[in-house]
Amino acid sequence: MGVGHGMLEPQLDPDGQPDAGQEVPTPGAVDVGRTLRILSYNIQTGITSGHYRHYVTRSWRHVLPYPSRWANLDAIARVLSDYDLVGLQEVDSGSLRTGFVNQTQYLADRAGFPHWHHQINRRLGRFAQQANGLLSRIPVLSVTDLKLPGLPGRGALVARLGDGAVPLTVFIIHLALGKRARLRQVAYLADQVSAHPHAIVMGDLNCGPDSEEVHLLLANTPLRAPAEHLSTFPSWHPRRHIDHILVTAAVLPERVYVPDWPFSDHLAIAMEIRLPAAVTL
Repeated sequence: MGVGHGMLEPQLDPDGQPDAGQEVPTPGAVDVGRTLRILSYNIQTGITSGHYRHYVTRSWRHVLPYPSRWANLDAIARVLSDYDLVGLQEVDSGSLRTGFVNQTQYLADRAGFPHWHHQINRRLGRFAQQANGLLSRIPVLSVTDLKLPGLPGRGALVARLGDGAVPLTVFIIHLALGKRARLRQVAYLADQVSAHPHAIVMGDLNCGPDSEEVHLLLANTPLRAPAEHLSTFPSWHPRRHIDHILVTAAVLPERVYVPDWPFSDHLAIAMEIRLPAAVTL
């Protein structure tokens, strides 16, 4: 399902951005190994948003349960079922607002993923358990929780996948809102990523592809430059590219796109990749 050369350029909206849901082609890759469909999605704990005012009028949904959250999560599970590997941000690991249900496990069960892991980064007692999550159809060799520099509440879930001598390493991250904190977090992550030649870094970076933070990460790791002009935020009128999937040079991207899903305040970002033959999953 790769996208080859010669595909028409994406249609731009009046602001010069591609329409949400449109794919941006990347050059075709050599057929050297298995293809995977991967996705990163900030799901806002299953809360839908259609306007900035909803951050105020629906703020109570961040701390209290409400029935339509589960219909929205079921809709998310249906679309996630098409992927092999999913990184989630802003999932709740079981608190008052979710009826003490772990949302990562809930989505794994509904979408048919045999492997799932979560990393709690912000514990607010019974009211919220903010986490990163991983859903995988591939066996997980090990999982490491990294606490990122700065104020408590930000982390990276690191998973080694596969059954061979050369694993695929996946970093699921959600960086801070402030630039100074993000720069510290990126410097720390660069040291971690550099040790893994077959790696994927995905998540909500809270900064764009031309930011100092992303440039710092690319300059100090074997990660490739991200796709440009794939706006993911806000979901109802996407103007900012703050959700990313980055891969090391040994992992070949074949297609990258933004699905037009109205289930969160972010849009997801998806990629199809070709792994080198040395990586067996």
